[in-house]
Amino acid sequence: MAMYDQFAFIYDRLMSDIPYAKYAEWVQTKAPLSAGKKLVDIGCGTGVLSVQFAKAGYDVIGVDLSESMLTIAQNRSLDNNVQVSFICQSMSEMDGFEEIDVAVIAIDSINYLETLEEVKQTIQHIFHFLIEGGQLFFDVHSLFKMDEIYPDGPFTYEDDQVAYIWNTEIGLESHSIYHDITFFVRDNAGYYERFEESHYQRTFPVETYVNLLKEIGFSSVSVSSSIFEEKSQDEIERFFIHAIK
Repeated sequence: MAMYDQFAFIYDRLMSDIPYAKYAEWVQTKAPLSAGKKLVDIGCGTGVLSVQFAKAGYDVIGVDLSESMLTIAQNRSLDNNVQVSFICQSMSEMDGFEEIDVAVIAIDSINYLETLEEVKQTIQHIFHFLIEGGQLFFDVHSLFKMDEIYPDGPFTYEDDQVAYIWNTEIGLESHSIYHDITFFVRDNAGYYERFEESHYQRTFPVETYVNLLKEIGFSSVSVSSSIFEEKSQDEIERFFIHAIK
């Protein structure tokens, strides 16, 4: 799984178009706040959603594998005067949690797991620490996005501070992709620092996720494709999955 390293420090700038508020609204509508409701934000990154949930009144724990991301997340929580506990763990090896009301794995974080077995392990861990009636929210890349959009690279971006060249290559496994991104970040003196990041993502048919959730024991599973925006059926890029224990 990618550690994000230097990428952590420009991640928020490049993710500024993600409608985090809509994601938070989806969760809060399905799992309205009650006193002491515990929420774990898995793959929390720089803590944007963690802070939003904490501001809404949830008791939030943020989990991520990248210490660099968690450093930024911790600073964000302090800047926003909210209390969030941050833990450095792999989502497929989560341990030490109990009596959790809500679990969230946002913005295709689960697609960084390389095997279906890792996905299963992650969901089993979550199922174990959720209370009865506890809820899981996550989203995944569609096959269309993985098989049709991502291979249509390279992609480029440039503003006054950051530029990148994003090359993609189809992975050996079905519905997988390698991301190789070269960044150029401008410093205060006007010089550009170059660094590179490599990431790997894999997805599965949405039916695979649904069947896995039911096999593990979730009593109710629903799928949406329109939390962010409406798409025609053959152009859906992201599925949003909600499961209740």
